[in-house]
Amino acid sequence: MSALEKIGANRLIVKTAADLDKIDALIIPGGESTTVSRLLNIFGMTEPIRKRIKDGMPVWGTCAGMILLAKNVLGGEPCLGVMDVTVRRNAYGRQTESFKSSAVIPEISEAPVPLVFIRAPWVESVGGNVKILCEINGHIAAVRENNMLATAFHPELTSSTAALEYFLRRI
Repeated sequence: MSALEKIGANRLIVKTAADLDKIDALIIPGGESTTVSRLLNIFGMTEPIRKRIKDGMPVWGTCAGMILLAKNVLGGEPCLGVMDVTVRRNAYGRQTESFKSSAVIPEISEAPVPLVFIRAPWVESVGGNVKILCEINGHIAAVRENNMLATAFHPELTSSTAALEYFLRRI
């Protein structure tokens, strides 16, 4: 929310289906994907979010959000299952193996974008309509499919606003 505020974007924390009706796009942040999935189910948000995404609402899943969007999850169960990717949970390792990197991601920025990986997933495979945007150490770290964006990294944990601005341009 702070990163969005920094670039002047309108924002709303979505907790209910009524909140979901008030937004034009959704960012599903990092966290613990199993817990977030359970909470979405408990509060009846899984189907409303899935429907909005299928109806074309722009969505961006970062880290755990990437896992929630995936149709297939190695080491876990799919939640929203809307993006044609297979994702491996905690692929880069444990908390102590978290790391920072940078990469030029042409769709996002011509300059290197700082990347923060915390117990991050990676994409094992993609379907035919999925575009790979970034690979780190030989593993897919960012993808796009139609109205969906998914990144294994946490752009909100850097001073760069390039990824957020990219997403906002797509809305």
